[in-house]
Amino acid sequence: MKTNKLTFLAVAALAAAPAFAADTWTVDKAHSETLFSIKHLVSRVSGRFNDFSGTIVGDAASPASSSVEFTINAGSVDTSDAKRDAHLKTPDFFDTANHPSITFKGTKVTPAGTNKYNVEGALTMHGVTKTVTLPVEFLGFVKDPWGNDRAGFAIETTLNRKDFGIVWNKALDAGGFVLGDDVKVMINLETVKKK
Repeated sequence: MKTNKLTFLAVAALAAAPAFAADTWTVDKAHSETLFSIKHLVSRVSGRFNDFSGTIVGDAASPASSSVEFTINAGSVDTSDAKRDAHLKTPDFFDTANHPSITFKGTKVTPAGTNKYNVEGALTMHGVTKTVTLPVEFLGFVKDPWGNDRAGFAIETTLNRKDFGIVWNKALDAGGFVLGDDVKVMINLETVKKK
C-alpha cells in the first residue's frame, strides 16, 4: 500500500513538472521599443509605437514549447509629426477607432541557428489576421542589480501592409506612388521573469 502511494506521488509530480518548469516573462516597456519604417518618395520615414505589452511563457531549457503574446496600442503611433500621426489613425491606415490594437499570438517556436528562432503565429492588424513567422534573436539572460532575471530578444522583419488591408496611396504624376508597400519592423524587447 505504501509503495503504491509513493508511486502515485512520483507519477503526479512528474506530470505536474512541465507546468512548474514554464516561466513567465513580461516585457519591460521602459527598456524596449517597437519601430517601423516605410519608403516615402525617395527616402524612408520611421516611426514607433509608444504603448505596447507582451508576455512570453516557456521553459528556457525547451524554447520550442514557448508561447508569445504581444499587443500594440495602434493609437500610440508616433512619427514625430502630429498631422501624419493623425492621418495614420484614420481608416486610410490603422483605423484605430475600429481596430485599436495590433496583436501577435505565437504558438510555434522553431530553432533557426545559434540563439535564433522562428516564431510562427497569428498577427492581427487593421482587423485582418494572417499567419506570419517572425525571426527572433535571443540576446541572453542576466540578473539585474535588484535580483530580477531578465532576457533580451530582437525581431526584425518586413511586412506588406496590403496583406492587412492597408492600401492607401497616391500616384505621382511622373509615375510611381508616394508610399511603398513593404514596412520594415524592428522590435527590441527586454523582459523580466515573473517571480
